[in-house]
Amino acid sequence: MEDARVSRMAETIARYSARVGRGDLVCIRGGVAAAPLIREIYRECLRRGAFPYTQVGLPGMEEIFYRHAGPEQLAFLSPVARFEIARVDVLISILSETNTRRLSGTNPKKQAAASKARQPVMRIFMKRAAEYGRTRRKGLRWTLTLFPTEAYAQDAEMSLAEYEGFVFGACFADRAGGVGRWKAVESRQQEIARWLRGRKTVELSGPGVDLRVGIRGRKFINCCGHHNFPDGEVFTGPEETRVDGRIRYSFPACLSGREVDGVELHFERGKVVKATAGKNEAFLKSMIGMDPGASRVGEFAFGLNGGIQRFTKNILFDEKIGGTAHLALGKGYPESGSRNDSALHWDMVCDLRKGGEVRVDGRPFMKNGKVLV
Repeated sequence: MEDARVSRMAETIARYSARVGRGDLVCIRGGVAAAPLIREIYRECLRRGAFPYTQVGLPGMEEIFYRHAGPEQLAFLSPVARFEIARVDVLISILSETNTRRLSGTNPKKQAAASKARQPVMRIFMKRAAEYGRTRRKGLRWTLTLFPTEAYAQDAEMSLAEYEGFVFGACFADRAGGVGRWKAVESRQQEIARWLRGRKTVELSGPGVDLRVGIRGRKFINCCGHHNFPDGEVFTGPEETRVDGRIRYSFPACLSGREVDGVELHFERGKVVKATAGKNEAFLKSMIGMDPGASRVGEFAFGLNGGIQRFTKNILFDEKIGGTAHLALGKGYPESGSRNDSALHWDMVCDLRKGGEVRVDGRPFMKNGKVLV
């Protein structure tokens, strides 16, 4: 039975998020579970005169890889992958896990080795994405979204029907007019990004957090549904040596099928000097130690989506929760001014809605999760 919400979501992704146009070479990636959305995006791309193709992954392939791959295979980078990321105009990726814990038993050293091997592809991706950000003509447009599955619903402690309502509502696909609603988000967040322009220091205080972040010369990017979908944040790449203090994250930090709970990080001159966790602390330290850039902050952001108010154990939604801040350890985005490079990019979310305060150059910016500017 067709779901009109899927069609509306696909239309918004093609028209607004990825800006698909005539003649574009479009790669649509996703798992078998995302077939309804893959088909609708494919249809929309054809309607817009593009040249779409699909990459549909089979369940269990990554588990097989990590179980059987030897050192040479872990370090191997397919020339096809390098060619593809340098050639496509649009990349649309759809998360559609049927088992979010499938890699929980994987050796983290193997995961780190594979991540390092993919770094050249990520550098090309970042360079081409930044090029499009500058020119709005050349370069790479990309969008990451999610199709609701039973696995995500279980993580969020919802029924599948409840979770579908949550996802489609957060994407403004629950009713007609999604493109217009995202344009309104874009306008409001641009005001916030403009206010933050030219500032030097952000101070976060509240339960479990006492942190100072240097942002001199860095640009805040308005994330309004073009890359992540749904969206709702403004972010920057902080100064690499000007993050100091401590932060205890309010929610579990999830990465590669592992859940790290009770994360607390202490920073000195931009570097993690102490990392603790109540659960999976060894994995946390392994990821932070994978390369020099993994122990520094590549991204600092404010979550601004008032339509996302609950934690679901999925960072695509959780980092957008209105009234939160998140810091990503590892690789930063060059368009924000970040120079931090790493095979890691790990977002962790701090809730500021109860007793949290943010000051920017001494001026109030957020209190109890409410933006004051």
